Amino acid sequence: MSYAAGFKSLKREATVGALPVEGAMPQWLSGTLIRNGPAQFEVGTDTYNHWFDGLAMLHAFQVADGEVSYRNRFLESRSRSEALEHGQISRAEFATDPCRSIFRRVMSIFRPRLTDNACINIAKLAGDWVAMTETPLPVAFDPETLETVGVTEFADDLDVQTMTAHPHIHPDTGQMTTYGASFGRSCRYHVCAIDPGSRRRDVRARLPVDRPSYMHSFGLTERYAILSEWPLRVNPLDMLLEGKPFIENYEWSAQEPTRFRVARLSDGEEVTQVEAPPAFAFHHVNAFEQGDAIVCDIVTYNDASTIDELYLERLRSDEPTPAVGTLHRYRLPLGGSTSLVKPEPLSETQLELPRVHDQRIEGRPYRFVYGVGARKAGNFTDQLVKINVESGASKTWREEGTYPGEPVFVPSPTGGAEDSGCILSVVLDPKQDRSFLLVLDAETFSEQARAPVPHAIPFGFHGQFLGN
Repeated sequence: MSYAAGFKSLKREATVGALPVEGAMPQWLSGTLIRNGPAQFEVGTDTYNHWFDGLAMLHAFQVADGEVSYRNRFLESRSRSEALEHGQISRAEFATDPCRSIFRRVMSIFRPRLTDNACINIAKLAGDWVAMTETPLPVAFDPETLETVGVTEFADDLDVQTMTAHPHIHPDTGQMTTYGASFGRSCRYHVCAIDPGSRRRDVRARLPVDRPSYMHSFGLTERYAILSEWPLRVNPLDMLLEGKPFIENYEWSAQEPTRFRVARLSDGEEVTQVEAPPAFAFHHVNAFEQGDAIVCDIVTYNDASTIDELYLERLRSDEPTPAVGTLHRYRLPLGGSTSLVKPEPLSETQLELPRVHDQRIEGRPYRFVYGVGARKAGNFTDQLVKINVESGASKTWREEGTYPGEPVFVPSPTGGAEDSGCILSVVLDPKQDRSFLLVLDAETFSEQARAPVPHAIPFGFHGQFLGN
Protein backbone atom coordinates (compact mmCIF):
# COMPACT_ATOMS: atom_id res chain seq x y z
CA MET A 1 0.00 0.00 0.00
CA SER A 2 1.35 3.45 -0.88
CA TYR A 3 0.39 4.85 2.52
CA ALA A 4 3.08 2.59 4.03
CA ALA A 5 5.44 5.47 3.23
CA GLY A 6 3.91 7.26 6.20
CA PHE A 7 5.45 4.70 8.54
CA LYS A 8 9.07 5.10 7.47
CA SER A 9 11.45 6.74 9.92
CA LEU A 10 12.38 10.38 9.40
CA LYS A 11 15.74 11.07 11.05
CA ARG A 12 16.44 14.39 9.35
CA GLU A 13 15.91 17.59 11.32
CA ALA A 14 15.56 20.68 9.16
CA THR A 15 14.80 24.38 9.23
CA VAL A 16 13.37 25.90 6.05
CA GLY A 17 12.98 29.66 6.09
CA ALA A 18 10.45 29.87 3.29
CA LEU A 19 8.43 27.07 1.74
CA PRO A 20 7.06 27.52 -1.78
CA VAL A 21 3.37 28.46 -1.56
CA GLU A 22 0.88 27.36 -4.20
CA GLY A 23 -2.35 29.36 -4.14
CA ALA A 24 -2.92 32.15 -1.61
CA MET A 25 -2.74 31.85 2.15
CA PRO A 26 -5.50 33.74 4.00
CA GLN A 27 -4.00 37.11 4.88
CA TRP A 28 -5.52 36.94 8.36
CA LEU A 29 -3.87 33.59 9.13
CA SER A 30 -0.98 34.30 11.48
CA GLY A 31 0.59 31.86 13.91
CA THR A 32 2.18 28.41 14.13
CA LEU A 33 0.74 24.97 13.58
CA ILE A 34 2.66 22.49 15.74
CA ARG A 35 2.14 18.81 15.00
CA ASN A 36 3.19 15.84 17.14
CA GLY A 37 3.75 12.23 16.16
CA PRO A 38 6.18 9.32 15.92
CA ALA A 39 9.09 9.65 13.48
CA GLN A 40 11.64 6.96 14.40
CA PHE A 41 10.53 3.34 14.49
CA GLU A 42 13.89 1.59 14.93
CA VAL A 43 16.80 1.86 17.39
CA GLY A 44 19.81 -0.24 16.47
CA THR A 45 18.43 -3.66 15.54
CA ASP A 46 15.32 -3.15 17.68
CA THR A 47 12.04 -2.21 16.04
CA TYR A 48 8.99 -0.71 17.69
CA ASN A 49 5.85 -2.78 17.22
CA HIS A 50 3.05 -0.26 16.89
CA TRP A 51 2.30 3.09 15.26
CA PHE A 52 1.76 4.53 18.76
CA ASP A 53 5.28 3.49 19.86
CA GLY A 54 7.65 5.46 17.62
CA LEU A 55 9.92 8.18 19.03
CA ALA A 56 8.25 11.59 19.05
CA MET A 57 9.02 14.42 16.66
CA LEU A 58 7.53 17.93 16.57
CA HIS A 59 6.82 19.79 13.33
CA ALA A 60 6.14 23.54 13.19
CA PHE A 61 4.62 25.48 10.29
CA GLN A 62 4.84 29.21 10.95
CA VAL A 63 2.45 31.30 8.85
CA ALA A 64 2.62 35.10 8.52
CA ASP A 65 1.86 37.58 5.73
CA GLY A 66 0.99 34.79 3.31
CA GLU A 67 4.36 33.04 3.77
CA VAL A 68 5.22 29.74 5.49
CA SER A 69 8.37 28.54 7.23
CA TYR A 70 9.02 25.05 8.63
CA ARG A 71 11.16 23.25 11.17
CA ASN A 72 11.14 19.82 12.78
CA ARG A 73 12.90 18.50 15.88
CA PHE A 74 12.92 15.25 17.79
CA LEU A 75 11.52 15.45 21.30
CA GLU A 76 14.63 14.74 23.38
CA SER A 77 12.86 12.58 25.95
CA ARG A 78 14.57 10.28 28.42
CA SER A 79 13.17 7.39 26.42
CA ARG A 80 14.93 8.62 23.29
CA SER A 81 18.23 9.56 24.96
CA GLU A 82 18.47 6.21 26.78
CA ALA A 83 17.64 4.31 23.59
CA LEU A 84 20.28 6.17 21.57
CA GLU A 85 22.88 5.78 24.33
CA HIS A 86 22.40 2.01 24.59
CA GLY A 87 21.62 1.34 20.95
CA GLN A 88 18.37 -0.41 21.76
CA ILE A 89 14.82 0.32 22.90
CA SER A 90 15.02 1.32 26.54
CA ARG A 91 11.52 1.90 27.95
CA ALA A 92 8.24 0.11 27.47
CA GLU A 93 5.81 1.80 25.10
CA PHE A 94 2.16 1.24 24.21
CA ALA A 95 2.76 -2.11 22.47
CA THR A 96 6.53 -2.65 22.80
CA ASP A 97 8.24 -4.09 25.88
CA PRO A 98 12.07 -4.09 26.01
CA CYS A 99 12.27 -6.19 29.22
CA ARG A 100 13.99 -9.20 27.74
CA SER A 101 15.04 -11.07 30.89
CA ILE A 102 13.06 -12.33 33.85
CA PHE A 103 15.30 -10.26 36.16
CA ARG A 104 14.61 -7.03 34.28
CA ARG A 105 10.91 -7.85 34.17
CA VAL A 106 10.75 -8.41 37.93
CA MET A 107 12.75 -5.25 38.65
CA SER A 108 10.39 -3.24 36.45
CA ILE A 109 7.53 -4.23 38.75
CA PHE A 110 9.21 -2.62 41.75
CA ARG A 111 10.88 0.24 39.92
CA PRO A 112 8.68 1.01 36.91
CA ARG A 113 10.12 3.48 34.42
CA LEU A 114 7.21 5.10 32.67
CA THR A 115 7.88 6.30 29.16
CA ASP A 116 8.07 10.03 28.50
CA ASN A 117 8.00 9.47 24.75
CA ALA A 118 5.25 12.07 24.38
CA CYS A 119 4.22 11.49 20.77
CA ILE A 120 0.46 12.05 20.83
CA ASN A 121 -0.59 15.66 21.44
CA ILE A 122 0.47 19.08 22.71
CA ALA A 123 -1.19 21.44 25.20
CA LYS A 124 -0.39 24.43 27.40
CA LEU A 125 0.39 23.51 31.01
CA ALA A 126 1.62 25.85 33.76
CA GLY A 127 2.44 28.48 31.15
CA ASP A 128 4.55 26.09 29.06
CA TRP A 129 3.77 24.17 25.90
CA VAL A 130 4.15 20.45 26.53
CA ALA A 131 4.08 17.29 24.46
CA MET A 132 1.85 14.59 25.90
CA THR A 133 1.35 10.85 25.82
CA GLU A 134 -0.70 8.50 27.99
CA THR A 135 1.67 8.58 30.95
CA PRO A 136 1.74 11.46 33.50
CA LEU A 137 5.05 12.77 32.12
CA PRO A 138 4.38 15.82 29.92
CA VAL A 139 7.52 17.14 28.24
CA ALA A 140 7.94 20.91 27.89
CA PHE A 141 9.39 22.41 24.71
CA ASP A 142 10.10 25.85 23.25
CA PRO A 143 7.32 26.56 20.72
CA GLU A 144 9.61 28.76 18.59
CA THR A 145 12.69 26.54 18.33
CA LEU A 146 11.04 23.20 19.25
CA GLU A 147 13.97 22.52 21.58
CA THR A 148 13.11 20.21 24.46
CA VAL A 149 13.03 21.73 27.96
CA GLY A 150 12.28 18.56 29.95
CA VAL A 151 9.61 16.70 31.89
CA THR A 152 7.17 18.95 33.74
CA GLU A 153 6.78 17.75 37.31
CA PHE A 154 3.34 18.11 38.89
CA ALA A 155 3.08 19.96 42.21
CA ASP A 156 0.97 17.33 43.97
CA ASP A 157 1.17 13.78 45.26
CA LEU A 158 -1.44 12.21 42.98
CA ASP A 159 -0.23 8.71 42.09
CA VAL A 160 -1.53 7.76 38.63
CA GLN A 161 0.07 5.49 36.05
CA THR A 162 -1.90 6.63 33.03
CA MET A 163 -3.15 10.07 31.99
CA THR A 164 -5.04 11.07 28.88
CA ALA A 165 -3.27 13.02 26.14
CA HIS A 166 -6.63 14.67 25.39
CA PRO A 167 -7.25 17.18 28.17
CA HIS A 168 -10.04 19.72 27.79
CA ILE A 169 -9.10 23.41 27.94
CA HIS A 170 -11.86 25.82 28.97
CA PRO A 171 -12.10 28.44 26.18
CA ASP A 172 -12.75 31.32 28.62
CA THR A 173 -10.66 30.51 31.72
CA GLY A 174 -7.87 28.36 30.27
CA GLN A 175 -8.42 25.78 33.00
CA MET A 176 -7.38 22.26 32.01
CA THR A 177 -9.54 19.26 32.91
CA THR A 178 -7.90 15.88 32.54
CA TYR A 179 -8.33 12.24 33.50
CA GLY A 180 -5.93 9.63 34.89
CA ALA A 181 -6.04 6.11 36.32
CA SER A 182 -4.24 4.49 39.23
CA PHE A 183 -3.58 0.75 39.31
CA GLY A 184 -3.00 -1.41 42.37
CA ARG A 185 -4.84 -3.47 44.94
CA SER A 186 -7.62 -0.95 44.46
CA CYS A 187 -7.95 1.03 41.23
CA ARG A 188 -9.50 4.42 40.58
CA TYR A 189 -10.22 6.88 37.83
CA HIS A 190 -9.34 10.47 38.71
CA VAL A 191 -10.85 13.55 37.06
CA CYS A 192 -8.63 16.56 37.75
CA ALA A 193 -8.59 20.30 37.10
CA ILE A 194 -5.39 22.32 36.61
CA ASP A 195 -5.61 26.10 36.80
CA PRO A 196 -3.66 28.25 34.30
CA GLY A 197 -0.09 28.74 35.48
CA SER A 198 -0.40 25.91 38.01
CA ARG A 199 1.14 22.43 38.06
CA ARG A 200 -1.22 21.16 40.76
CA ARG A 201 -3.86 18.59 39.77
CA ASP A 202 -6.95 19.34 41.82
CA VAL A 203 -8.95 16.09 41.98
CA ARG A 204 -12.60 16.77 41.20
CA ALA A 205 -13.83 13.17 41.19
CA ARG A 206 -12.53 9.73 42.19
CA LEU A 207 -14.33 6.74 40.75
CA PRO A 208 -13.43 3.23 42.00
CA VAL A 209 -13.09 0.44 39.46
CA ASP A 210 -12.11 -3.25 39.70
CA ARG A 211 -10.87 -3.77 36.12
CA PRO A 212 -9.97 -0.47 34.47
CA SER A 213 -11.01 0.14 30.89
CA TYR A 214 -8.67 1.53 28.24
CA MET A 215 -10.02 5.04 27.65
CA HIS A 216 -7.97 7.20 25.30
CA SER A 217 -10.19 10.27 25.78
CA PHE A 218 -13.23 11.41 27.75
CA GLY A 219 -16.18 13.76 27.46
CA LEU A 220 -16.77 17.05 29.28
CA THR A 221 -19.72 19.40 29.57
CA GLU A 222 -19.97 22.57 31.63
CA ARG A 223 -20.95 20.56 34.73
CA TYR A 224 -20.04 16.92 34.12
CA ALA A 225 -17.20 14.61 33.13
CA ILE A 226 -18.13 11.51 31.11
CA LEU A 227 -15.89 8.44 31.28
CA SER A 228 -16.70 5.83 28.62
CA GLU A 229 -15.76 2.38 29.89
CA TRP A 230 -15.41 0.27 26.77
CA PRO A 231 -15.32 -3.50 27.44
CA LEU A 232 -11.55 -3.54 26.86
CA ARG A 233 -10.38 -4.09 30.42
CA VAL A 234 -7.33 -5.11 32.40
CA ASN A 235 -6.62 -7.00 35.59
CA PRO A 236 -3.87 -4.86 37.19
CA LEU A 237 -2.08 -7.95 38.54
CA ASP A 238 -1.73 -9.28 35.00
CA MET A 239 -0.16 -5.99 33.98
CA LEU A 240 2.44 -6.35 36.70
CA LEU A 241 3.26 -10.04 36.38
CA GLU A 242 2.77 -11.24 32.82
CA GLY A 243 5.41 -9.02 31.21
CA LYS A 244 3.34 -8.09 28.18
CA PRO A 245 3.42 -4.67 26.53
CA PHE A 246 0.91 -2.26 28.08
CA ILE A 247 -2.05 -2.64 25.69
CA GLU A 248 -1.68 -6.42 25.31
CA ASN A 249 -2.70 -6.86 28.94
CA TYR A 250 -6.19 -5.59 28.11
CA GLU A 251 -8.82 -8.13 27.10
CA TRP A 252 -11.93 -7.58 24.99
CA SER A 253 -15.15 -8.86 26.60
CA ALA A 254 -17.87 -8.90 23.96
CA GLN A 255 -20.41 -10.06 26.57
CA GLU A 256 -19.95 -6.90 28.62
CA PRO A 257 -21.71 -3.60 27.83
CA THR A 258 -20.15 -0.22 27.37
CA ARG A 259 -20.67 1.75 30.56
CA PHE A 260 -20.78 5.53 30.74
CA ARG A 261 -19.91 6.92 34.15
CA VAL A 262 -20.91 10.52 34.73
CA ALA A 263 -19.35 12.59 37.55
CA ARG A 264 -20.42 16.06 38.64
CA LEU A 265 -17.45 18.40 38.69
CA SER A 266 -18.68 20.60 41.55
CA ASP A 267 -18.67 17.87 44.22
CA GLY A 268 -17.25 14.75 42.54
CA GLU A 269 -20.43 12.73 42.91
CA GLU A 270 -21.00 9.99 40.34
CA VAL A 271 -24.53 10.96 39.35
CA THR A 272 -25.29 8.09 37.01
CA GLN A 273 -24.03 5.02 35.17
CA VAL A 274 -25.54 4.31 31.78
CA GLU A 275 -25.03 1.13 29.76
CA ALA A 276 -24.85 0.79 25.99
CA PRO A 277 -24.00 -2.04 23.56
CA PRO A 278 -20.32 -3.09 23.48
CA ALA A 279 -18.17 -0.79 21.35
CA PHE A 280 -14.74 0.79 21.31
CA ALA A 281 -13.42 4.29 20.63
CA PHE A 282 -10.31 6.40 20.73
CA HIS A 283 -11.85 9.83 20.39
CA HIS A 284 -14.74 11.70 21.93
CA VAL A 285 -15.88 14.52 19.63
CA ASN A 286 -18.03 16.70 21.89
CA ALA A 287 -20.58 16.52 24.71
CA PHE A 288 -23.21 18.92 25.97
CA GLU A 289 -26.18 19.04 28.32
CA GLN A 290 -29.66 18.96 26.83
CA GLY A 291 -32.60 18.98 29.20
CA ASP A 292 -32.27 16.08 31.65
CA ALA A 293 -29.70 14.27 29.52
CA ILE A 294 -26.14 14.54 28.25
CA VAL A 295 -25.52 14.31 24.52
CA CYS A 296 -22.19 12.58 23.87
CA ASP A 297 -20.78 12.26 20.32
CA ILE A 298 -17.99 9.71 19.77
CA VAL A 299 -16.20 8.04 16.83
CA THR A 300 -16.78 4.34 17.55
CA TYR A 301 -15.88 0.88 16.28
CA ASN A 302 -17.65 -2.45 16.72
CA ASP A 303 -14.78 -3.76 18.82
CA ALA A 304 -11.15 -3.10 19.78
CA SER A 305 -9.63 -4.93 16.80
CA THR A 306 -8.79 -1.53 15.33
CA ILE A 307 -5.84 -1.45 17.75
CA ASP A 308 -4.46 -4.59 16.10
CA GLU A 309 -4.90 -3.03 12.66
CA LEU A 310 -2.39 -0.33 13.64
CA TYR A 311 0.63 -2.54 14.32
CA LEU A 312 3.47 -1.48 12.03
CA GLU A 313 3.82 -4.88 10.42
CA ARG A 314 0.21 -4.64 9.26
CA LEU A 315 0.45 -0.99 8.20
CA ARG A 316 3.53 -1.68 6.08
CA SER A 317 2.00 -4.73 4.40
CA ASP A 318 -0.24 -5.01 1.34
CA GLU A 319 -3.29 -5.66 3.51
CA PRO A 320 -5.90 -2.88 3.60
CA THR A 321 -6.20 -0.98 6.87
CA PRO A 322 -9.60 0.30 8.04
CA ALA A 323 -8.45 3.33 10.02
CA VAL A 324 -11.74 5.23 10.39
CA GLY A 325 -14.85 4.74 12.51
CA THR A 326 -18.48 5.86 12.65
CA LEU A 327 -19.75 9.00 14.35
CA HIS A 328 -22.36 8.00 16.94
CA ARG A 329 -24.47 10.01 19.37
CA TYR A 330 -25.25 8.68 22.85
CA ARG A 331 -28.03 10.32 24.87
CA LEU A 332 -27.25 9.67 28.52
CA PRO A 333 -30.17 10.30 30.91
CA LEU A 334 -28.97 11.96 34.08
CA GLY A 335 -31.63 10.10 36.05
CA GLY A 336 -30.23 6.73 35.05
CA SER A 337 -31.68 4.17 32.65
CA THR A 338 -33.11 0.70 33.08
CA SER A 339 -32.38 -0.32 29.48
CA LEU A 340 -29.46 -0.08 27.13
CA VAL A 341 -28.94 3.31 25.49
CA LYS A 342 -28.66 2.76 21.75
CA PRO A 343 -26.17 4.90 19.83
CA GLU A 344 -27.52 6.96 16.92
CA PRO A 345 -25.36 7.12 13.77
CA LEU A 346 -25.01 10.77 12.76
CA SER A 347 -23.65 10.32 9.24
CA GLU A 348 -22.88 7.67 6.67
CA THR A 349 -19.47 9.31 6.18
CA GLN A 350 -16.83 7.69 8.36
CA LEU A 351 -14.07 9.63 10.07
CA GLU A 352 -11.27 9.68 12.65
CA LEU A 353 -9.06 12.23 14.39
CA PRO A 354 -12.11 14.49 14.91
CA ARG A 355 -11.80 18.21 15.58
CA VAL A 356 -14.33 20.95 16.30
CA HIS A 357 -14.26 24.71 16.90
CA ASP A 358 -12.45 24.35 20.26
CA GLN A 359 -12.67 28.01 21.24
CA ARG A 360 -16.42 28.29 20.80
CA ILE A 361 -18.43 25.10 21.07
CA GLU A 362 -16.51 22.45 23.03
CA GLY A 363 -18.90 21.28 25.77
CA ARG A 364 -21.79 23.10 24.07
CA PRO A 365 -24.22 22.35 21.20
CA TYR A 366 -22.54 22.48 17.79
CA ARG A 367 -23.04 21.72 14.10
CA PHE A 368 -19.73 20.74 12.51
CA VAL A 369 -16.99 18.19 13.05
CA TYR A 370 -13.90 17.78 10.85
CA GLY A 371 -11.76 14.67 10.49
CA VAL A 372 -9.86 12.32 8.22
CA GLY A 373 -11.87 9.79 6.24
CA ALA A 374 -11.56 7.02 3.67
CA ARG A 375 -13.35 7.11 0.35
CA LYS A 376 -11.89 3.73 -0.56
CA ALA A 377 -12.48 1.19 2.21
CA GLY A 378 -9.23 0.07 3.82
CA ASN A 379 -7.18 2.82 2.19
CA PHE A 380 -6.11 4.25 5.55
CA THR A 381 -7.05 7.98 5.46
CA ASP A 382 -7.38 9.17 1.88
CA GLN A 383 -9.64 12.22 2.36
CA LEU A 384 -10.66 15.00 4.71
CA VAL A 385 -14.29 15.24 5.79
CA LYS A 386 -16.64 17.82 7.27
CA ILE A 387 -19.86 16.52 8.81
CA ASN A 388 -22.94 18.48 9.80
CA VAL A 389 -24.09 16.61 12.93
CA GLU A 390 -27.61 18.06 12.64
CA SER A 391 -28.31 16.91 9.09
CA GLY A 392 -25.73 14.17 8.53
CA ALA A 393 -24.58 15.90 5.33
CA SER A 394 -20.87 15.91 4.59
CA LYS A 395 -18.26 17.57 2.42
CA THR A 396 -14.92 16.06 1.44
CA TRP A 397 -11.51 17.06 0.10
CA ARG A 398 -9.50 14.46 -1.69
CA GLU A 399 -6.52 14.23 -4.04
CA GLU A 400 -5.76 10.89 -5.64
CA GLY A 401 -2.72 9.13 -4.15
CA THR A 402 -2.37 11.44 -1.12
CA TYR A 403 -3.11 10.86 2.57
CA PRO A 404 -4.14 13.78 4.80
CA GLY A 405 -3.63 14.00 8.55
CA GLU A 406 -5.76 15.48 11.32
CA PRO A 407 -7.56 18.69 10.28
CA VAL A 408 -7.07 21.58 12.70
CA PHE A 409 -9.73 24.29 12.62
CA VAL A 410 -8.54 27.90 12.91
CA PRO A 411 -11.36 30.44 13.43
CA SER A 412 -11.51 33.66 11.47
CA PRO A 413 -10.54 36.67 13.63
CA THR A 414 -13.72 38.44 12.52
CA GLY A 415 -15.91 35.72 14.01
CA GLY A 416 -19.09 34.85 12.16
CA ALA A 417 -20.54 31.38 11.67
CA GLU A 418 -19.27 28.31 13.47
CA ASP A 419 -17.38 27.25 10.35
CA SER A 420 -15.97 30.68 9.54
CA GLY A 421 -12.23 30.03 9.30
CA CYS A 422 -9.82 27.60 7.71
CA ILE A 423 -8.66 24.01 8.04
CA LEU A 424 -4.98 23.06 8.28
CA SER A 425 -3.80 19.53 7.51
CA VAL A 426 -0.42 17.94 6.75
CA VAL A 427 -0.83 15.71 3.68
CA LEU A 428 1.51 12.90 2.61
CA ASP A 429 2.26 12.56 -1.11
CA PRO A 430 4.15 9.24 -1.47
CA LYS A 431 4.75 9.65 -5.21
CA GLN A 432 6.61 12.91 -4.61
CA ASP A 433 8.22 11.54 -1.42
CA ARG A 434 7.17 14.65 0.45
CA SER A 435 4.35 16.17 2.48
CA PHE A 436 2.62 19.51 2.24
CA LEU A 437 0.67 21.84 4.46
CA LEU A 438 -2.85 22.12 3.08
CA VAL A 439 -5.17 25.06 3.77
CA LEU A 440 -8.92 24.69 3.13
CA ASP A 441 -11.74 27.17 3.52
CA ALA A 442 -13.65 25.61 6.43
CA GLU A 443 -17.06 26.66 5.10
CA THR A 444 -16.78 25.54 1.49
CA PHE A 445 -14.06 22.91 2.05
CA SER A 446 -12.28 24.15 -1.06
CA GLU A 447 -8.50 24.40 -1.29
CA GLN A 448 -6.96 27.81 -0.71
CA ALA A 449 -3.24 27.03 -0.62
CA ARG A 450 -0.56 24.44 -0.02
CA ALA A 451 3.09 24.61 0.99
CA PRO A 452 5.28 21.57 0.16
CA VAL A 453 7.99 20.37 2.58
CA PRO A 454 11.23 18.93 1.12
CA HIS A 455 10.67 15.52 2.73
CA ALA A 456 7.92 13.09 3.68
CA ILE A 457 6.53 13.54 7.20
CA PRO A 458 5.48 10.30 8.92
CA PHE A 459 1.83 10.06 9.89
CA GLY A 460 1.31 11.90 13.16
CA PHE A 461 -1.58 12.21 15.57
CA HIS A 462 -2.55 15.62 16.92
CA GLY A 463 -1.51 19.25 16.86
CA GLN A 464 -2.57 22.76 17.82
CA PHE A 465 -2.50 26.17 16.16
CA LEU A 466 -0.77 28.84 18.25
CA GLY A 467 -2.09 32.19 17.11
CA ASN A 468 0.15 35.27 17.17
